[in-house]
Amino acid sequence: MRTRMLRCIPAFAVCLSLTVAAACGERASGGTSAVSVTDVELGRSLKPDMTIGDKTDSFHATDVVYVTVATKGTGPATLKARWVFEDNQFVAEDTQELSPTGPARTEFHLSKPTGLASGRYKVEIFLNDTSVGTKTFEVN
Repeated sequence: MRTRMLRCIPAFAVCLSLTVAAACGERASGGTSAVSVTDVELGRSLKPDMTIGDKTDSFHATDVVYVTVATKGTGPATLKARWVFEDNQFVAEDTQELSPTGPARTEFHLSKPTGLASGRYKVEIFLNDTSVGTKTFEVN
C-alpha cells in the first residue's frame, strides 16, 4: 500500500504543475494585465472625455498647458508629470494614484497666475517611477 502511494506522488506533482502552468497561461493571455501608457497628448484645452481639444506645442505665457496620459490595463499604478524649463530647471511635479479597470485618461496641467516664462519646456511622464514619455513645448 505504501509503495503504491509513493508511486502516485510523482503523478500528482505532474498534474499539479500542469494545472498551475495552465492557470498562469490564462492570466497572461486573457486575464488582467498591468497598467501601461499608450499615448501622451499636449495642448491648450481638454474635452469632456479627457482628450486634448487644441493640440499644440506652442503656448502663450497665460495659457494653461495640459497633458493627458492614456493608459490601458488594470490594477494600481502611479503616474507622475515632471515639468522642467530650459536646461532642466525644475518647475513643478504632480503625482496621481490610479486603479483603472480598463482604458483610462489622466490629466496634468501647468500654469502660473503671473504667466509662464518664455522659453523651452518639457514634461516627462513616469509610470511607477519609470519614464514612459516626454513632450517638449515652447512658451512665447
